[in-house]
Amino acid sequence: MAGTLWVTPCLAQELTPRLFWPTPKGTKVLIAGYSHSTGDLFFDTSIPIEAADSRINTGVLAYTQTLDLWGRTSNILLSLPYSSGTAKGLVEGDPGERKFSAFGDFSMTLNVNLRGAPSMNKEEFLAFRADPQPLVGVSIKVIAPTGEYYSDRLVNVGSNRWTTRFKLGSVHLLTREWLLELAASAWFFGDDEKFVSGKKEQDPIYSAEANLIKRIRPGLWASLDLTYFYGGRQTIGGEALRNTQSNLKLGGTLVVPFLGRHAIKIGYANGIITRYGDDFDQFLLSYQVLLP
Repeated sequence: MAGTLWVTPCLAQELTPRLFWPTPKGTKVLIAGYSHSTGDLFFDTSIPIEAADSRINTGVLAYTQTLDLWGRTSNILLSLPYSSGTAKGLVEGDPGERKFSAFGDFSMTLNVNLRGAPSMNKEEFLAFRADPQPLVGVSIKVIAPTGEYYSDRLVNVGSNRWTTRFKLGSVHLLTREWLLELAASAWFFGDDEKFVSGKKEQDPIYSAEANLIKRIRPGLWASLDLTYFYGGRQTIGGEALRNTQSNLKLGGTLVVPFLGRHAIKIGYANGIITRYGDDFDQFLLSYQVLLP
């Protein structure tokens, strides 16, 4: 079954357990996901809103397929989100509210295993699953500015800029049942030339992630997920803001397979330390089906 899919408007706060876990060549999975987020949460941390209280529902439709690239297990993930909700807060001391419902930005992710997982057929994958090896992989994610965006509004679902994430990760075998995944990422942002108060620029965001995974039986697993991210200072209209992020998120994931080709993924994420930026609770649910 597919590696992972988290539905969230908070880019650098992704929790991605089993991102580099291999599947047989030609595996095709269709995914329908949902997340419900509440708290001090916006799609853009540069928005000058205080005492924020948001309720955001996001659905996503995604497709992933395992490929053979240079003899290595690889996969590509295509994802399109749709978000609706209400954002409330104080704008320069005055109460404000906006309701929204629109498509977000389309994304494409390519994951390539560099060590431990050559391209495999079904029989070879079953042998790997019975005797897994340590893994090293890289991931590139590109987010295109396709979502709804209005230059005269503070709150938008789309970002109106290109975003790219590079990730390097490894999987370590503690025992046959317990895995430890470690990863480091860097997010790079294009400029938003149409931001309501002037051109918006943003420094990279760097993150470190750890996932402790329990393999229960084939297809059934759970994980404890931790991610720390730092950076992202923004410049609006030539003025540098004091909004460097330094936040820590904790989450958990459970995947339950059923009827052979189907699986349900349940997750929860919460901020442990939020020194600047989004501070929210998030519930996540996705359904995955293995296509013929």
